[in-house]
Amino acid sequence: MSFNIALSGVSASQKDLDTTANNIANVNTVGFKESRAEFGDVYAASLLASGKTKVGDGVLTQEVSQQFSQGSLAFTNNALDLAITGNGFFATVPEITSRDFSFTRAGQFKLDSDNFVVNSNGDNLLGFPVNTDGTSASVALSTTEPVRIPDSSGSPQQTTEVDMRFNLPAGDSALNPADFDPTDPLTYNAATSVTVYDSLGDSHVMTYYFVKDNDAAATNEWYVATAIDDQLLDATNSDGSDSDPATAVNSLGANTGNEVTTAKIRFSDGGDFVAIESADGLPQLNGKFQSEMLGGDILSNGSDATQQITTDFNLNVSSADADEPTQFASAFEVTSLEQDGLPVGRLTGIDIAPDGLVRATFSNGTSEPIVRVALVRFSNEQGLTQQSSTQWKESILSGEALAGEATTGTYGDINSSALEQANVNLTTELIDMIIAQRNFQANSRALEVNNQLNQTILNIR
Repeated sequence: MSFNIALSGVSASQKDLDTTANNIANVNTVGFKESRAEFGDVYAASLLASGKTKVGDGVLTQEVSQQFSQGSLAFTNNALDLAITGNGFFATVPEITSRDFSFTRAGQFKLDSDNFVVNSNGDNLLGFPVNTDGTSASVALSTTEPVRIPDSSGSPQQTTEVDMRFNLPAGDSALNPADFDPTDPLTYNAATSVTVYDSLGDSHVMTYYFVKDNDAAATNEWYVATAIDDQLLDATNSDGSDSDPATAVNSLGANTGNEVTTAKIRFSDGGDFVAIESADGLPQLNGKFQSEMLGGDILSNGSDATQQITTDFNLNVSSADADEPTQFASAFEVTSLEQDGLPVGRLTGIDIAPDGLVRATFSNGTSEPIVRVALVRFSNEQGLTQQSSTQWKESILSGEALAGEATTGTYGDINSSALEQANVNLTTELIDMIIAQRNFQANSRALEVNNQLNQTILNIR
């Protein structure tokens, strides 16, 4: 019997040494969780045996239990390196269409040839689909999808409105509107320009010309003419129809062959903005006027020929201190000039928030939410079935995988550009290894003593 007891002790010590050696070997493995060998004594007795004199039957390895304590974070320069601070796990699948889930804490992710986010084994990282505002469309594990970084460009947006704030010099000389010629700076008082975009993202230069009316009855009134790529534009009437330069009251360039209908803005004798008139002479609400359709003559690249651009001189018309155009005794100055169009953008970066939201940024200043990295937790982490490469599988003991968003519940936060190191304490493991070695030697010595006793008995004559 003593042989078996000592042999079980040798086996247990060997198991302890193996567990400690595995921990030490994986001290630099990202996402690794240390294990601990847990033992129990073996004791067997029948109902009729005397328990007072019963000796145990040795030791038994009950379980090699994994310890899911938090590992320290190591920060990197790769945005796709992810670390979890909390109880969550990343969910992965071996193929895009597979539902064979594996779970890991190792966040060394990268892009494959199809721009899917994968780990070192080639398994795809899973995420929740999101709406345009970044909220998750679903948080069920069954609805997760492989995370893919888009390789397409940011969509362009055609310009529909230009917002302007400016001061026109009250002391400037009035000019004859009929002499207006955009190629002659002496025929207009001031000009400014802004880059606008068509529906395909091509850029065009939109220029505004300001001419102070020399009509004695039109004190403090200015014409505003517009051109795109040096082609003058008509303004639409208040009913949306195009103006006729021959009959419209607001026309410029009649003497130069550059006749064009336009808008007129009026100021008070104190220099404050009063109103803007359209091409048919009717006041426009909210300080806006709209250009004609740009058409194929200007937009010859196949973009939307019906594009019209509204100019807004008074964005804050409802405000008591509205920032309106002025006519003061100072130089011409543009204080605000903005437009709402966007060119085509290329992918410039990926940002992953603590809640797992993956957002792509583009060179045109736009950003789009793509997906939200899914996290999974379990009722009993130690019940997970361990696989290779620091991955686990769901089991009966672990309970069902519960998917959710980072920063909620006990799932934890996602740290981009960081990796969770192994939770192995090297000093503690070395001490444990010495203890296991001593236990192994002691049990080996017990075997040796038992062997000597048996040999002595066999040598009795």
